[in-house]
Formats: sequence, C-alpha cells, structure tokens
Amino acid sequence: MDLLLEVEKEIKQLSQDVTGCKKCDLWKTRKNPVVGNGSLNASVMFIGEAPGYHEDIQGIPFVGRAGKVFDELLQSIGLEKNEVYVCNTLKCRPPDNRNPFDSEIKACTPYLDRQITAIKPKVIGTLGNFATSYVLEKFGLQAEKIGKIHGKTFHIRNLLFESRIIPLYHPAAATYNPNMKSVLMDDFKAIALHL
Repeated sequence: MDLLLEVEKEIKQLSQDVTGCKKCDLWKTRKNPVVGNGSLNASVMFIGEAPGYHEDIQGIPFVGRAGKVFDELLQSIGLEKNEVYVCNTLKCRPPDNRNPFDSEIKACTPYLDRQITAIKPKVIGTLGNFATSYVLEKFGLQAEKIGKIHGKTFHIRNLLFESRIIPLYHPAAATYNPNMKSVLMDDFKAIALHL
C-alpha cells in the first residue's frame, strides 16, 4: 500500500477513536475534538498544549488569536499552515482554558504518539511547556522550562524515524506580551534551518 494512503488511513482511524474517546472527563464539556490538521506528509509537525475556545468551536487547531500569530510565524520562515501538520497534546479543550491535568495528558498522549509515528516529521516544534515536557521525555530527554530551552535543537532517532525537536514558546505568549513575537520569530528560524 502507498505510504501516504497508510498515513491517511491511520489518521482517519485516529480521528474516529478521538471522537469516541471517554478516557477522561473532557469529552463531557467539549464541543468538538481537535485531532489535528495539515499535510499528512509534512516534514514539520507542531504540537501545542490543548484546544482553546475557537478551536473547540471549529474542531481545528490554532484558529483563534494565537492561531493568527502562528500563521505569521510560519510565513516568516516561508511556510503555510497547509504545508505542516498541527496538533495538540490534548485533543479536547479543558474548561476555561485551564492547564491540562496530568491524568488528562496521560489519557490523551497515546493519540499524539500515533500522530508522531504516522507523520514521521523531520522537525517537531513543541509549543509551550506541556508539549515540550511530554515530547522530550517521550524520547528520553531531560525536560526543562521553556524559558531555558526555547529555540534549542534536540536530535532524536529511533527504529521508526529520525527527527529534530525544537521547543518554542506558545504563540499565545505573543498575544499577552507583544515583545514575545520577536523571540518567537528568532526561534522559528531554527526550524527553517532543518527544512
């Protein structure tokens, strides 16, 4: 079977699994699960924290204010959202955009693991502390606060694929503090180096 067809099949099944998921209580308060979006043969995958209000309404990641910043950051390195794959650590919105609970991360990350395995990105941009901690620890690396490791590149290799993990501040940081946009733009240049 064609490799892209296999990826399409896996992501479609994953989407169905997430839609029917009741492993934590977030399914009770969500409007729509937000599985992921973008190119299934993307060389770059971005992983955020969890859907926000607008993402929950539309069922698509990064469509609110932080999504507009994210689009600008992508364009700053010559990419469009349809050229990358974008998803979150959690697939359902926590009420009032609160931080994810450890139990929710544990329940939901097997879906993220399946996305990483299916897409096999050359570069993984982790957006914020929660995504960064999970992804680095998943690949046996020491997780530190995003303020200390943002923009750094971590090389990983396993039996399935080889990739670079680049921790980044979440684009929402620039919606609260406009000075963060230039930091994010500088950090996104690290992604451009590996395209």
